[in-house]
Amino acid sequence: MNICVIGVGYVGLVTGACFAEFGIRVICVDNDQEKISRLKQGKIPIYEPGLEEMVNKNVKENRLSFTDNLEEGVKHSLVILIAVGTPPDPQGKADLRYVKEVAQAIGRTMDGYKLVVTKSTVPVGTGKIIHDIIRKHQKEKFSFDIVSNPEFLREGSAIEDFLRPNRVVIGTASDQAVAIMKDLYSPLYLIETPFVITTVETAEMIKYASNAFLATKISFINEMANLCDKVGADVHLVAKGMGLDQRIGSKFLHPGPGFGGSCFPKDTAALAQLADSLGYDFEIVKSVIRVNHRQKKRMVEKILNAVGPVKGKTLGFLGITFKPNTSDIREAPALFIIKKLESLGAKIKAFDPAGMEEGRKILKKVLFQENLYDVGQGADALILATEWNPFRTIDWDKMKSLLKRPLVIDLKNMYEPDKMHQLGIKYYCVGRPAVE
Repeated sequence: MNICVIGVGYVGLVTGACFAEFGIRVICVDNDQEKISRLKQGKIPIYEPGLEEMVNKNVKENRLSFTDNLEEGVKHSLVILIAVGTPPDPQGKADLRYVKEVAQAIGRTMDGYKLVVTKSTVPVGTGKIIHDIIRKHQKEKFSFDIVSNPEFLREGSAIEDFLRPNRVVIGTASDQAVAIMKDLYSPLYLIETPFVITTVETAEMIKYASNAFLATKISFINEMANLCDKVGADVHLVAKGMGLDQRIGSKFLHPGPGFGGSCFPKDTAALAQLADSLGYDFEIVKSVIRVNHRQKKRMVEKILNAVGPVKGKTLGFLGITFKPNTSDIREAPALFIIKKLESLGAKIKAFDPAGMEEGRKILKKVLFQENLYDVGQGADALILATEWNPFRTIDWDKMKSLLKRPLVIDLKNMYEPDKMHQLGIKYYCVGRPAVE
């Protein structure tokens, strides 16, 4: 089977590479000629563990190719996967312009039966919009089916999530489409992956519901952490006590500066906008959005309470990506926090294992360093903002000798307060009692 993946951003590139790993011939299409040129040279535009090796392996074995010619991709493929961006508009609603442009091109180009699959995160009802656009722009009335097949890829663990998923959701009204999709995912039957077969609309809603619920768990534990700060309780033990209840589970109960990335902020806003457009006030999701924004502000307050006035002071940041094992800084809490501290007169030094190339484009005033110890050199305080593994094994004797004073604000709770106190470090974290 030949398939075409339109859009070689994060989702499209991972999806194309993983299907190629299944033994399927995949053509990845994008109108960004520079990106396609770099991919043909083996240069991967994003950081994702294992992705570069997988892409290069499957290119070498002639299962994966890249082109900016959409017509070529569509005509040579039975299945066409739409994986273009759906960025939020100023009101938070998902912008479908790229999805619609692709649907028009598919309609104009198709020369026989095609199965059109939406991987992009889109509002409920988009499947019908895609269907109508393709039908309108067809030169001949070829038959086709529409499928919603949402992705549930975690940045930093995307390949594992694709090859060993918790579930595969297939939304369509066509038995033929279901059969083709099951064939596409046939290697997953060997590991007994659950398949959810449903309507297009329900599949579209599953994606939003999943991300909104996970975002809710994050905002909830951040609220609990703020309360723990006030009463002297330990939010880590609170989370452990909650998570051992199988009805709740331990995942996403990790306090910090709030969620970021390309999914949760965008998808919660889009779901709230969808509800509003239907005359329904989705209070929980709106609260999650408000809490997440407030949490970033609270982290600024926590830093100011620890450091005092920051005007003229140098603050060292370790981590700017929204999570470890990715180069993605979209909506990263660290960006908000750094910009706010800069507005108050602070000078910022920073290091991130993968995010500095993107960071330099946005954080123009930040002095990016070659390694984590350079960040500590001459800094008035050190702020841990992303839980990269190298930040878990810092030589604190060395770091103390570099800092102006041994002051650490850990927004991801990577260290134990007692141990940091024993090392002679004034240590602040989130939702855990400070040890003076």
